[in-house]
Parts: sequence; structure tokens; C-alpha cells
Amino acid sequence: MELLRSNLARVRIPEPTTRIYKHECCISFDTPKSDGGLFVDMSTFLAFGRDCVDWNYEKTGNPVYLHIKQTKKADAEDRPSKKPTLLAIGLDGGFDNSEPQYEEFYEIVIMPDNVTLPFPSVELPEKVRLAVDAILLAEGAERKEQLASWTADKKLVSKYATDLQQLDNDVAVPPVGWKCAKCDKTDNLWLNLTDGTILCGRKNWDGTGGNDHAVNHYKETGYPLAVKLGTVTADLEGADVYSYPEDESVVDPLLADHLAHFGIDFSSLQKTEMTTAERELDQNFNFDWNRIQETGEDVEPLFGPGYTGLVNLGNSCYLAATMQVMFSTRSFCSRYYFDQRLKEAFTTAPADPTVDLNMQLTKLAHGLLSGKYSGPVLEKQEGIRPRMFKSVIAASHPEFSTMRQQDALEFFLHFIDQVERINSGTPNFDPSRSFKFGIEERLQCSSGKVTYNRRNDYILSLNIPLERAINKKELAEFQNLKAERAAGGKELSADEIVRPRVSLKDCLDCFSAPEEVHDFYSTALTARTTAIKTAGLTSFPDYLVLHMRKFVMEEGWVPKKLDVYIDVPETIDISSMRSNGIQPGEELLPDNAAGDGEQSIKLLADDDIVAQLVSMGFNLLHCQKAAINTSNSGVEAAMDWLLNHMNDPDIDAPISENMQNPDIDQSKVDTLVSFGFEEKLAHKALKASGGDVEKATEWIFSSPSASTAADMDVTTSSGAAVDTLMPDGGGKYRLLGFVSHIGTSTHCGHYVAHINKDGRWVIFNDEKVGVSKNPPMDMGYLYFFERLES
Repeated sequence: MELLRSNLARVRIPEPTTRIYKHECCISFDTPKSDGGLFVDMSTFLAFGRDCVDWNYEKTGNPVYLHIKQTKKADAEDRPSKKPTLLAIGLDGGFDNSEPQYEEFYEIVIMPDNVTLPFPSVELPEKVRLAVDAILLAEGAERKEQLASWTADKKLVSKYATDLQQLDNDVAVPPVGWKCAKCDKTDNLWLNLTDGTILCGRKNWDGTGGNDHAVNHYKETGYPLAVKLGTVTADLEGADVYSYPEDESVVDPLLADHLAHFGIDFSSLQKTEMTTAERELDQNFNFDWNRIQETGEDVEPLFGPGYTGLVNLGNSCYLAATMQVMFSTRSFCSRYYFDQRLKEAFTTAPADPTVDLNMQLTKLAHGLLSGKYSGPVLEKQEGIRPRMFKSVIAASHPEFSTMRQQDALEFFLHFIDQVERINSGTPNFDPSRSFKFGIEERLQCSSGKVTYNRRNDYILSLNIPLERAINKKELAEFQNLKAERAAGGKELSADEIVRPRVSLKDCLDCFSAPEEVHDFYSTALTARTTAIKTAGLTSFPDYLVLHMRKFVMEEGWVPKKLDVYIDVPETIDISSMRSNGIQPGEELLPDNAAGDGEQSIKLLADDDIVAQLVSMGFNLLHCQKAAINTSNSGVEAAMDWLLNHMNDPDIDAPISENMQNPDIDQSKVDTLVSFGFEEKLAHKALKASGGDVEKATEWIFSSPSASTAADMDVTTSSGAAVDTLMPDGGGKYRLLGFVSHIGTSTHCGHYVAHINKDGRWVIFNDEKVGVSKNPPMDMGYLYFFERLES
């Protein structure tokens, strides 16, 4: 007790805003449940496991700790698992996330001799008692972010609900006997809340669902809200209201009044249809879900070094799947596990190791690769929770800081960017460089002269040429069968669905294939012309990441996922894709003299775009400005710009030279650059999408020639500076792993990783790790190839 009193100056009473860690060690994945428990520094309120607390004393000299130890209570009776009815984790009706109950014990420990004092005890100094009480009552910093729904945040109130127009057309909707006004569908029906028309919903990828009559009605009329018949009951909160212009399920606070307009007494209606969320949940058990997760297979669980799972923190499967593959590469294993010990990373970390990316990467590497947290506990795989890593990697990216689902590709690029940043002072030890390679684009204009444009990248993004499907005969037979079933009012079963199957070789060939680039400014001709673009790689990385462009944008910026299989072999040879720069006999395009040529050419509004907008009733001058400000990229982009700038004070001002070269918000450019896009491409995309970052991102992915058209013209061959530290070698690779996606868009659904480890395929599905009997190699979203040594 005297020893404790002599160290009271090193004890603090935390304030209400103090961040207190008490659920997990800051430099390992030890918890109060671990054998040694957890030690909370009563000065910094950082937590340390038994193996790490001595390091903290050596570094800080803080001697007083609250030791927290949890022991498991007696087992409760086993309960049968239930099929989830809610697309959530850990909530009633959702996916089971139950954990056993634990009892907690406390004591005060004084370092370095591990002197212990019991708590609670009236003999303890009041300052210590107050400090411990505050620690125990506070919500741990690790749990400030709660588990969330898989697919979406809470539905928002539609901005169209309050002033919704309802036509006085004497439409009365009966309580039963509904049918689509344009076909014979009697289920999946939607009531338009403006005119009372009952129409069928969207067609699903497998041929089920409706015939798109409801959404087409919106496109024709602009009537924004519809409610799904069969979901309306006395509990109006459960009704499925969809807003077409907002493109999501919404809340209509005046739904009772809107239904009454058509004579609907909602209090007497019974639920007969699934809501959109329920249908999505049900589809999660369909073929894709079962095959990618290998549901129904007798998966043998795996334990030990390299076989530790990552617990889903709530829509964090994109992170888990990506990081499992990253720490299956030699470069990341060496940098953060074999070549860097936990103590070394902690010693060089700042005072708060929870905010240091190097520390948290080392922690994650040791958690995944040491095998310490991969033993069978309670006959199930518990995995580790990457909370601190997620917090620090997301600190510089607002989207990854949320609990919403994210695109695994965007996360990979952001992660690589952050790793490169923290290793900028020691590039030779930067593991991100093992993914880096050079791309060279060759453009030849009609003059016969050429230019070369070089850039560096970390992913090879591939279009999927559906027209090259290798099962065209089966697809034709499927289309005929589908037409026959539709004519008879019948639907296809899941087993009858046939998807296009495209070879990976055809996808790679498309990347290198000649492509026309229209409106290319030639410095040799001092005019715009059509150029031919080809592309190749100037170096072959240690690890080649292939991104399959399965997500495309349909008319109206509606995202669509291509339902296609990719035939991917376990080994590939891309040697033929190497680009060797200017060749003998080629003549380069002349440099563009300042003030000449392109600099003097003003961007003119596309006549076709302007004509289409004018036909809709818009002002001619406004339409010209819309076309110019969106780089003549299309009617959709121009209309979007027009609607967003109708009230601009200078909308009626004459077209000026500055307007023809509009300024772009640099912060938005920086955001796109942080996603991994080139700055020039970011400028072009923002101009083409009216300054909207999200639409600019989609525009880039949906515009294969985006990097070479219009204001992205290149007239010199200097390109990007050659990175002499980039790896290079032969073009033969073996498939190391792939990340698959289940769901309709990158921002909902689930990600799973399959990795080739120790001569066998292994599935990493959040905390579950097991032998993969049938890896779905044709359903990947990101493929990771490892170069074979010659």
C-alpha cells in the first residue's frame, strides 16, 4: 500500500471525454479473456496484454495498472441455430453472434515487481478508487463503433413525400386481386403514389421478379414514389416505399394519407409480400451466396499460423477479405512479421500506438500469422477483431470510417497508398512496391506519328467482353427458354439460369487490343482526329492484381452488376503484354508549342447534346453551358449539371473562355487522387460529371477510353518518371488468391477470400477459416497473382 501511495502522482482520474482502452491490448490481440488478462495503464488509459505490459513500463515508466481478468461462466444449454430473418449481425432475428457469459475480476498491479492489491477495497487510496470506478463505468474506446446492419443505414425520409402530387383521377385500389396494368404479373407489384397505377417491379438477374413496368412508368412520368403492395399492414413502418429518383427505399411519413387518397384502409391489410430488404436477405441464400461461401460443404476448419480469421465488425468483410490476401504475400509477411517484432514497432511508435499505422499493421500481422489466436476455442473459431487497424487506416478516408459496406477495390488502393506513405522514407522496405507496375499507352494519329503515355499503377482493371462468351450456344438456348416461360406466365428456376462465360485471356487481350480514340488533338495535324490506342506493361510486378469490371453504370446512373463467369486458370503468362517504348522507324508527334494548336482551340458544345436538351424545353444558352462544362460526355451528365446549376447567378451570362475551361474544386480532385486515379483523369471525370465525386468515380470505371480522350490528350512521350525501385521479372504467374463479392453492388452484400496456402485452397469467410473443396474461381472480383520465379 505504501508503494502505491508513493506512485499516486502517476495515477490519473479520467475525464468523461478521455479515451479509455479496456477491451483489447493496443499492440496485440490479448483481451481480458486471455490467460494473462489485460492491464490498463492508469496514467494513459492504454491497455496491454501480459506479454506487453513490461514494454510499456520500460517506455513510459508508468507503474500503476488496473488488471482485468475474465473467466467463463458455466455453459448455457445449446440452442438450435435459426435461419436469420433480418439482414443484421447480433440483433434479434439477425445472424447469430451470441457469446458466452464471463465474470470479471480486478486488481491493482504495480510494476516492475508485479505487486498486487485487491479491488474493490476500502483500504485503497480514494484517488485510485475513483480512477478505477471511472475506468469501469466508461464505454471502452474500442467499442464506440457498434455493430450495424449489413446492407444499409436507417432509411431516410424521402424529400418527395411532403409535397407529393396525387392526381384526382378517381382511382380506387381494391384490397385484393391486384394485377400489373401492363402484364399478367400478380406478385411483386408496386402502387405508384401519384396516379395509383399498379405495375410490376424490376426483373432480377435470374429472370424472376417483374418486367420493369413500375420503373419504366417512373421514367415516362417522373412520378417519384411507389409502395410495394403486400407489404402494407397496420404497421406502416414495415411498408416498403421506394423512391426512384433517390434510388433507395425510403420513409414516407404521410403514407397513411397517400394510401387513403386511393381508398386504401391499411388497418385491414395483411402482409403477403417480402420487402426489398427481406427479398435481398432471401437472395443471400441463393446460388451465388451458397457457392461462394461453400454453404452445404463439409468444410474442415483450420487452425494455426496463417489460419486466423477476422471477426466482422459490421460491414467490414471487404477489409477482412483483402487483408487476408495481403498477409499471404511474402512482401507484407516479411515487412510486418518476420522482419519487425511487436516490441520494436511499439518502441518506435508515438505515445498513442493506437493511431500509428505501422504499429497496427505489425499488430495485425502478428495476430494473423503467429497462430496465437487461432486455437479452437469453445469448439468454434473466434478470430481476432481488427478494430484499431480499421480505425487508423480509415482515419484519412471518410467513407471507410463509416459502418457502411465498401468496395474492396477502393479499400485495396487506399490501403496500398497509406502503406506507401508511411514507408516513403525507406522505399527499399516498402511492401506496396511489390504490387506496383508501369503501364504504357501508345497512340498513333492519322498522320502516322505516335506518342507514348506512361503511368504507374497497382491494379490492372479489365473490361469483360460479353460478346466473346464461350458458351454462346447455351446462352441462345437459355434466352429461348426464358421467352417461352415468359409467354406462358412462368418463371425460371435457379438451376435453369445460364450465365455468360468469358475467358480471362479474352479480358487481358481486350486491355491490349487496338482502340479508337475519337476527338484526339494531333500536334502534327494541328487538328482533332481519330487515333488508335494500344496499351501494355513496362514492368511485371511481384504480385499482379486483376480487377474485373463487373459493376457498370446503366442509363440514369443506375449501377448494375454483370452476371458473368470468368474462366481463370491457375497459371497465366502475360509476357506478350510487355511494352518496349518507341520502336525503330517510329516518329514522335511534335511537342505542343505554348499558345499554339490545342491551346487556342476552344471546346464547343456538342450539337446533338444541345439539341436533345433543347427538345426537353431547356434554354439554348443553358444547354450549351451544360454540354461544355461536362466535356460533351453525354446527355445524362449535361442534364445533371443543368439541374444543379439552374439558379447560378451567371447562368445567363455569355459563354466565356474561362467557362470553356472551368475550374474544378481541388479538394475533390485530391479525393479522387486518394482513390488511386491520376490527377489529370480526376479533372476530366469531375468536369464530365458536374463536379460530383461519386459520379466521377463511376464515370472513370465506365469509360474505357477516359484516360486518352479530349483534354487528356498527350503530345509528348516523357510520361511519368520511371520508378527504378519497381520490381520486374518474367511474365508467368500463379493464382495466389481471389476476393469474391456477393450482392447487387459493391456497397452492399458480402466479400469472401479464397487463398492457395500450403498446396491447398483455403476459404476465409470473416472469422471462419477452412479447407475449400470447390473454390469458385470463376466468380472472383479481384484476382491476386504471384509471379513465378524463372
